[in-house]
Amino acid sequence: MAKFGRATPEIEGLVVASGLSPLIICSLDTGDRRLMSTFVEYWHKETSRFHLPVREVTITLDDVASLLHLPIIGVLHSFELLHVDDVVDMLVELLEVSIAEARVEKIQCHGSYVRLSWLHDVYQMKIKACDWIVAARAYLLPLLGCTLFANKSVTHVHMVLLDALCDLT
Repeated sequence: MAKFGRATPEIEGLVVASGLSPLIICSLDTGDRRLMSTFVEYWHKETSRFHLPVREVTITLDDVASLLHLPIIGVLHSFELLHVDDVVDMLVELLEVSIAEARVEKIQCHGSYVRLSWLHDVYQMKIKACDWIVAARAYLLPLLGCTLFANKSVTHVHMVLLDALCDLT
């Protein structure tokens, strides 16, 4: 998110209203990599718990709310499996890019992902066009993809997250 910087003042209200603004200060770059590696070693995927020498520890939703200062309210959003063909439609509809641009990005990323650099370009383009809702989506998508739903690629964000940003209210 360092490349994106702070949200432009015109979309700050939308970012705050989404409840995701505390994620802006969360970054793996600010964390202790040795500590993170240690936690990874103690994580057991089968039980979804940390198996520490002293005892097992489970991270609860309340812990997430306390640590990340995120409001845990409303209905749980369930992410549906996304067919690769739906990626182009989502990009055209929600980020308002051309069909050609969306297809090129889908081909470049080999599936249901978009590159962070491409999202940054879309974000900048939508700011220049004063298209604030779409700019907010282009800002929030990598915010989610780089914090709560980070993956090993470090350069791509899964498009299923964009579905959660359809209605910014």
